[in-house]
This record gives sequence, structure tokens and C-alpha cells, in this order.
Amino acid sequence: MVDDVDILARTIYGEARSEGKEGMEAVACVIMNRYKAKKWFTGYCVSEGQKIPSIAQTCLKKFQFSCWNKNDPNLAKIKRVDLSDAVFRQCYEIAKAAITGALIDFTSGATYYHTRQIKPVWALKHTPCYVVKNHLFYNDI
Repeated sequence: MVDDVDILARTIYGEARSEGKEGMEAVACVIMNRYKAKKWFTGYCVSEGQKIPSIAQTCLKKFQFSCWNKNDPNLAKIKRVDLSDAVFRQCYEIAKAAITGALIDFTSGATYYHTRQIKPVWALKHTPCYVVKNHLFYNDI
């Protein structure tokens, strides 16, 4: 079985490693909000005869977090990083906090985000509910 903490940490690292602790925590909040929402953007795994979303499946769902896309330059980085990297260790601690409930959502329930360099169609008529460094977060999509 895929390790939720490890995949969550790698996703945080791939998506926000240059955004500081606040930015990395905000991305963790989005992932946890998606996981808890149990909507289309949540991946599923079979457990005890029923479909139950897992955090790892939420992270790995196709085209949801670009760091896992086959052509993304971050993919090789997130696959080879380990706990000897200080930023990845921080991502790992954030992931553990998110999964245990110790990380309180400060993004007002955001389930989407993007960087300032892009303006996706889905964000055009929406106002960010939270902004940190290079990322804009949304809770009304």
C-alpha cells in the first residue's frame, strides 16, 4: 500500500518547496480539503469492500497536482528526494501534522490553487481566498 505521509510530503515538496513553511502548509491544507471533500478530484482505493479515498490517491489522481505529471520537471526531483534534504524533511513533518489533524486549515477551505505565472480558465471568475508568495488559493470553485 502506498504511504500517505510519504506521497503527501512529496506532493508538498513538488508543488511548494520554494514557498516557505506557510506556502507548503497551505498546499497541504488544499490536499487535505480535497481528501475530506470526497468529490471527483479525490482518488479512490478499495478497502473493506467499499471505495474509500486515500490521501495518497488524492495526490496521485491524474492531472490534479502537476508535480506528478509525466512531463513535469519536478517528477524526477520528487521521486529521488529523501529525508537527507532539509526542505523535504520539513515537508514530511507538515504531512504528518496534516494527516494527524495537528495542521489547522488556515486557507478557509481552499481546494484549488495556482501560481501567479498561470491563470487557469477555472480561476477567471473567482477571487482567491488566500494568497502566499507565488500561490493563489480558492475555495469557491
